[in-house]
Amino acid sequence: MDPAQPQQPLSRTRLLNRTGTFAPYRVPKYRITLVCEEAGPESSGPIQTSSGAALLLRSCFHGLDREQFLVCGLDAKHHVIGINIVSIGSLTLSIVHPREVFKPLILMNAAAFVCAHNHPSGDSTPSEEDRLLTRRLRQGADLLGITLLDHLVLGENRHYSFTDQGWPGS
Repeated sequence: MDPAQPQQPLSRTRLLNRTGTFAPYRVPKYRITLVCEEAGPESSGPIQTSSGAALLLRSCFHGLDREQFLVCGLDAKHHVIGINIVSIGSLTLSIVHPREVFKPLILMNAAAFVCAHNHPSGDSTPSEEDRLLTRRLRQGADLLGITLLDHLVLGENRHYSFTDQGWPGS
């Protein structure tokens, strides 16, 4: 390149390739695929109560020493389509963003969902962050047309259901 010549701005449609010459930019094409990694807990019918959901999902949290957040996607009749672990956190915290919650639900064509997380301390009382997250997930669910049936907080032998409590503070 001659330093005496003024440089031309790069065209948005042409990029420098490996050989040092300009080539048109090619937009990559993607295929989105849902892949079943393993069989989860056995489901015998539709989820109708928070206790039924807690019973089904409790095995996903067995023996964990840190917080984990998951979503359970349901079809229109509330039969389980699949379960996705959204976040694995620390002893007292699991960072969850609505974007990661809704992505697997959209991919599995869920009509509704239940989300759940554990409290390794054994206390199922929801934190203020749990309440804020539930509020945000309800707003996102309403926007996307995917029904949030419940958010469960699982403790040692008990669970807290936001639905059973009338969605307080959310």
